[in-house]
This record gives sequence, C-alpha cells and structure tokens, in this order.
Amino acid sequence: MEDKKIYLLAELTILPGFLEEVKAIFKEALIPTLREPGCEALYETGRKDDPHKLVFFEVFSSAAAHEFHLQQDYTKRMFASLEGKTSEAPTLTALSSL
Repeated sequence: MEDKKIYLLAELTILPGFLEEVKAIFKEALIPTLREPGCEALYETGRKDDPHKLVFFEVFSSAAAHEFHLQQDYTKRMFASLEGKTSEAPTLTALSSL
C-alpha cells in the first residue's frame, strides 16, 4: 500500500534583526494549521549551531490536505510577511516514510 502522506522539511535562514518577529509570525499560524483537517504534525524548531536557521517538519495526510493548507488566509499572510526577512530562498525537502 502506497503512503499518500506529505512529509516536508523546510528550512529558512532569517536575517539578523528579524528573528523574533519571524518567530511570532510562525507562532500565530501554528494553532490554526494544527487544527486543519489533514494536518498530522507541524514542528517548529531551530538549529543550535545556527540560531537564525529555522527548521520545520510537517506531515499532511494527502496532497489535497497540503494544498488546503497553502490556500488558507493565515498561511498566505505568513508567507507574505516573510518578504525581506530571509537571507535566501527557503529549502524545502520532500521526504518519504521508510
């Protein structure tokens, strides 16, 4: 049986001076995201060796559930509010279960 879940690892490098603001942006979107149908997990973490690198692990039950997440107003606001606050494009890695 094929696993249809979406597993994502996202990494963002935040410009100095914006770290606390960006953390607040993500915190605001966390609860509504976790309440979405099909959102199975969302972990907001960081790297000890690079405090400006934020790392997110996300699990959605399907591609449709992930697409639903991307279409939510709070998700769109979150992405829009990151403009000019990251030092490079986010790294997004699609993972698979073992």
